[in-house]
Amino acid sequence: MNDYEPTHAGRAIEDFVDEYLSNWYVRLSRRRFWKGEYEHDKISAFQTLYECLETITLLMAPLSPFFSDLLFRTLNSVTGRHKEESVHHVLFPKAVDSVIDESLEQRMKLARDISSLVLSLRKKINIKVRQPLQKILIPVLNDEMKKQIEKISDLIKSEVNIKEIEYLNTDNSFIKKKIKPNFVSLGKKLGSKMKAVATVLSDFTQEDIGLLENQGFYSLSIEKEPVILQLAEVEISSDDIPGWMVASKDTLTVALDVTISPDLVSEGNARELVNRIQKIRKDNGYELTDRIRVQVTENDELKNSIAQFNGYICAEILADELELVPALDNGTEIEVNDIPLKVFVLKKA
Repeated sequence: MNDYEPTHAGRAIEDFVDEYLSNWYVRLSRRRFWKGEYEHDKISAFQTLYECLETITLLMAPLSPFFSDLLFRTLNSVTGRHKEESVHHVLFPKAVDSVIDESLEQRMKLARDISSLVLSLRKKINIKVRQPLQKILIPVLNDEMKKQIEKISDLIKSEVNIKEIEYLNTDNSFIKKKIKPNFVSLGKKLGSKMKAVATVLSDFTQEDIGLLENQGFYSLSIEKEPVILQLAEVEISSDDIPGWMVASKDTLTVALDVTISPDLVSEGNARELVNRIQKIRKDNGYELTDRIRVQVTENDELKNSIAQFNGYICAEILADELELVPALDNGTEIEVNDIPLKVFVLKKA
């Protein structure tokens, strides 16, 4: 805004609200908002959201004067934090460098990027997120990267629905990487030397590629002259492996195990059943805290799954009872992974 670029400022606010606040923080904090008593964790979740909304309101006031004033007065009517009656009477916020946690921001970026890569692989081969998968492999560039991912491993596993994360060294023999020049950026820089650099890159070993990824640059000698190759000036990719899918973004590579065992199929069926019953709860107008009893028609394909994951299903749908019955006169017809069923859901008094 100091440079009179309101469009850029507005887009920055929009990106933060859409990608980071709404699609990441709020979505991942839903259980914190509505489950349990109003104690420390829930209070922290709400106060963090409040601070974000209030700060955004102050930031966007010059761009959206009327909506920001409405939102400010709505928030302030509850807390009374500000004596000012309008957002336009409050001082513009200033950054507090002492509370910036760059290590935490790096971890969250890793979590988002890893999750995005895994979800893109699921979509590519049409495996739903509700279907659990066994593991992902991540080649780590150094010990610091491994430590950062380990701190957010539970978040990643929950987000992409996998059981475990395994780490590989950059010189591993499992994931083979390929490298080629980015002809657009390198062509302008190298001119007639472009062909010679492409030839050198074709001879790069896995160790060479790993060194480039780790350092961010690589020193070459082309026609007896030094050439500094930047990471952004090449394209690195990986071949798929039988039973695995591989995806990369910048220096990050993820391999997803796409083999689905009978136990994973059974858990996936349980998760699909939970999703269908939750929809019935919503369609029936039940409150989030209402307890229910559920009857499901017997099915050989789902019998073991329901028995094995009965506790999980009941906890998720707030059911005091989940009963398998031969037939139902009333109820809702559903499908669980193409398996037809009939379900009867009743709110408990």
